[in-house]
Amino acid sequence: MDLRYPYTLPPLPYGYDELCPAIGEETLCFHHDKHLRSYVEQLNRALEDCEAGRSKTLEELLRDLDSLPAQDRVPVGRSAGGVYNHLLYFAGLSPSGGGEPSGALAEAIQRDFGSFFAWKRQMAEAARTLFGSGYAWLVSDREGALSLLALPNQDCPLTLGLRPLLCLDVWEHAYYLDVRNRRGDYVERWFSLLAWPLAEARYTAPW
Repeated sequence: MDLRYPYTLPPLPYGYDELCPAIGEETLCFHHDKHLRSYVEQLNRALEDCEAGRSKTLEELLRDLDSLPAQDRVPVGRSAGGVYNHLLYFAGLSPSGGGEPSGALAEAIQRDFGSFFAWKRQMAEAARTLFGSGYAWLVSDREGALSLLALPNQDCPLTLGLRPLLCLDVWEHAYYLDVRNRRGDYVERWFSLLAWPLAEARYTAPW
């Protein structure tokens, strides 16, 4: 994501009603237009007095938070994570999504999880059991090994030196209007929307 300061709110890559009934139009409107917009605005404010961060891309900010002045790392990290995580989450969904991956990513899932269905079961478990708010992640390292992470709040795998391939947002605002507190129902709906070509492209891209 080659985005830089000052940040603006990118549009959704599909219509607000195009993920229905898995994710409702009202949910997407609030999630994108209110919650993501808030993180964009917070990030711009956090960078106003952080000259060292204004020249970095969004990914560079998260990969190299330790290069920022100590007083800026927490506010910039939280806000940048909120922007990056949401953008990857929305990009990872598609009205024509679902199914299974192909190519090198499919082979890696088979190798590292045993099967696609084993990965799906473990991913769902990571999302359902994450305490409080956060994201479940499918990530890869520089050698192409895959793993799952469940990170709280707006923490991002980029700060750990890992490449995010997919993320599942389990903050309540991502699903409460649709399924109330039934997080497991929302998780199952998420699988039906997965934009596997995005994850495959990210997996095979150069580091």
